[in-house]
Amino acid sequence: MSSPFRVRFAPSPTGYLHVGGARTALFNWLLARRTGGKFILRIEDTDQARNTPEAMKAIFDGLRWLGLDWDEGPEVGGDHGPYFQSQRQSIYDAYFQKLVEAGRTYTEENGAVRFKFSRQPILIPDLVCGDVQFAATEEPDMTIRRPDGSYIFHFVNVVDDIEMRMTHVIRGEDHLSNTWKHIDLYHALGAEPPRFGHIPLLLNPSGSKMSKRDEGASIESYIQAGFLPQAVFNYLCLLGWTPKTETEKITQEQAVALFDVSDIHHSNARFDMTKCTWLNQQHLRDLSGAALIAHVRPWLEKDGLIIGDEGYAALALESVKEKVSMASEFTPWVHYFFREDFPIEDEVMAKLKANAQSPALLAALSAGLKQAASWDEAGITAAVTDVATEQKVKAGALMPLLRFSMSGQTRGPDVKIMIGILGKERALARIERLSNLL
Repeated sequence: MSSPFRVRFAPSPTGYLHVGGARTALFNWLLARRTGGKFILRIEDTDQARNTPEAMKAIFDGLRWLGLDWDEGPEVGGDHGPYFQSQRQSIYDAYFQKLVEAGRTYTEENGAVRFKFSRQPILIPDLVCGDVQFAATEEPDMTIRRPDGSYIFHFVNVVDDIEMRMTHVIRGEDHLSNTWKHIDLYHALGAEPPRFGHIPLLLNPSGSKMSKRDEGASIESYIQAGFLPQAVFNYLCLLGWTPKTETEKITQEQAVALFDVSDIHHSNARFDMTKCTWLNQQHLRDLSGAALIAHVRPWLEKDGLIIGDEGYAALALESVKEKVSMASEFTPWVHYFFREDFPIEDEVMAKLKANAQSPALLAALSAGLKQAASWDEAGITAAVTDVATEQKVKAGALMPLLRFSMSGQTRGPDVKIMIGILGKERALARIERLSNLL
């Protein structure tokens, strides 16, 4: 029986968690979860001059926000640590000595140590790209240890993957050109290389490689903008992989069940913020009750809106959730549900003053709604219809007046739903407030 899959994500804590790195982590995580294997987080923190605690925290927080939990690594532990490269010097020294004893190294005058390439053709049976053949190289031998005793990326990367028993390495296509060097090192160390899969690059809308400055490049930016983690997870799945399903909207559980490395595209993936926002809207519509409140509450509170009655708040948020794309957009749509001192838009006042009948119609609506047989959609509709008949106007002509009274603005949910949520006492008080302003 083959050993369980072991895969890893190995970021450097020198900046925020990039969306490209998050996608690499996601594909590795999916492979581990699909096969019942292990997902390992390893921190490549040997660049002490550029490493920051803030960047480390951003990596941990970003992965956890996306739901990408790791089975071994920092804050979790495991049998193959340490999981920080800065703590593994003695391990690297031991493997370096193996190469020395095998006669595969030599030292230059400046003290740098080079690895002697085998100069043999090397085949990479890539899980994504197919077989990739590298001819016998004429490149200069590779430096693996600097004069100061520190080791370069290619060497420590191979050593870590051997020591942590990686069976598969899924990484960006930009690493493919160096993979033959890694395989040469594996063979020199007497180790079996893992299976490699090189996923397509992530491009920005203009077609160039996505950089740290591009919109949507930072996972933190999605958190700050009010995206749902499950929606960003969903979108990252689609960047280079098309799940075999009828809809692009998928859950984490569906992604795990459907994932197959061989289905990853060969061509580069182009980032599309419009598509990501649309997916967020689709996932947002699935939220209701406590889950919807928990997601939106931080943005409401930041804007000074306090949730008291959670049942009432849930009704208010659900009434507009199909009109917004993310949590940060809710406040303009629902603020009047949570405050009585909401402003009246200039456009609204202009429309009211342009109609000489507005005061009389508002007074009639107040009297009619007080007599409503029930305070539900049917009762409110009947009361408004009776007022319209009495005033010799169409019922539709009264709806803007009611909307303006309830919210002070031209947009919002269905007027009858709005009135029903606010309740009879508050609704009548708001009609009176607008009447007084006129």
